[in-house]
Amino acid sequence: MSTSKFEISKESGPHLKLLNLVGTWDGTTRTWFEKDVLADESVTSSKIIALLNKRFIRYEYRGIINGKPHEGLMVWGYDLGNEKCVCSWIDSFHMGTGIMFSEGEETPNGFSVTGKYDNLEWPEPWGWRTELEIVRPYQFILRAFNISPDGEEVKAIETINLKVEL
Repeated sequence: MSTSKFEISKESGPHLKLLNLVGTWDGTTRTWFEKDVLADESVTSSKIIALLNKRFIRYEYRGIINGKPHEGLMVWGYDLGNEKCVCSWIDSFHMGTGIMFSEGEETPNGFSVTGKYDNLEWPEPWGWRTELEIVRPYQFILRAFNISPDGEEVKAIETINLKVEL
């Protein structure tokens, strides 16, 4: 009996990499609004669960930015048919009332995805690249970079997460 691509991915591929993140995490989030000027640093707590027979993970987080609480949610997956990582993101600060969809690739120790966000008042959309770097089984870093319409990429967010339950 042959094993499906999905079952293999859950045992030794990109799905396993995502599933290893399931758990409760505490971290520190740093935010930049201008290049190289740290605007905020605060604690973050998060929970990652598996969805739909381990096809996806849901990353829910809560934190504080500029002294005010905020929360967000990301759904990460790996599209085996198209061989790309996929992610959707909503939150109460950065995304307003929008949903960003991003796609990209698996990296040696995580994933990198890129999406776009827009506003009718802007002449052009901006890009947003998110890196999920798995440092150790009990630590991962989520970094995000703003990409201007002319292609300049600047770090916007960095959250260093440590697993609460080992």
